[in-house]
Amino acid sequence: MIKNILSIAATDPSGSAGMQADLKTFSALKAYGMSVVTAVVAQNTRGVRGLVAMEPQFVARQIDAVFEDIRVDAVKIGMVANAAIAEVIVERLFHHRARNIVLDPVMVSKSGDLLLDMDATAFIRDTMVPMAAIITPNLSEAEVLLGIKPDWSLKQMHVHAPELLKLGCRSVLLKGGSLKEMIATDLFCDRNGTKILEAKRVPTRNNRGTGCTISAAIAALLPKLSLEESVQRAKDYITGALRASVQLSVGYGYGPVHHFYEL
Repeated sequence: MIKNILSIAATDPSGSAGMQADLKTFSALKAYGMSVVTAVVAQNTRGVRGLVAMEPQFVARQIDAVFEDIRVDAVKIGMVANAAIAEVIVERLFHHRARNIVLDPVMVSKSGDLLLDMDATAFIRDTMVPMAAIITPNLSEAEVLLGIKPDWSLKQMHVHAPELLKLGCRSVLLKGGSLKEMIATDLFCDRNGTKILEAKRVPTRNNRGTGCTISAAIAALLPKLSLEESVQRAKDYITGALRASVQLSVGYGYGPVHHFYEL
């Protein structure tokens, strides 16, 4: 039976990131994709030009519309836009007893700008993180969640990945792509310990939406595999999508990965 996966995220009209990247990933991994819009974003491969957040109660109505009619096997949460939207997402997911929740805590832009106010980040850390089967922060997002500013290295990642686990989630994928080493190293951490996930770095400007894509891949795989297996396969998938991105010519900034390379 094909699994039904729900993306709760913002849009990207360029198709590179956000909800559009999630839906492509679900399809590429042979799952059925569904979506709830938290914000409509005017953006392309060069950057963000504007954002209009949905009314929180309309986000709630979208979630209810899906769960009242369709079996939902996993949920991927991306950008929530603000604290009020985050609150209704948590409320409705609890109401519908959602399972296999993958949280990509989208908090910091590529340029380092904080995308959420402090009320929203505190709510995500204190209420949304504990309901997740896995969270997938990059190093900048880990800093916001933990309130720290370390000189990041693989050693520091090993120190702080268990600290993220203490926030209440079942597991953590701490992404180390910004370290700029020749080997792209992520850490998977759960109650059994920490596992290193490595892949040779792919030199490409087509790396927009990688965070959205790997978290969506985990969500697509999680109803069928263990957490650790889902993360490893998602890591393999995003590495292949990066390698195949040379086949794409989309925009003049940071282009997308090739989600359908395996097809």
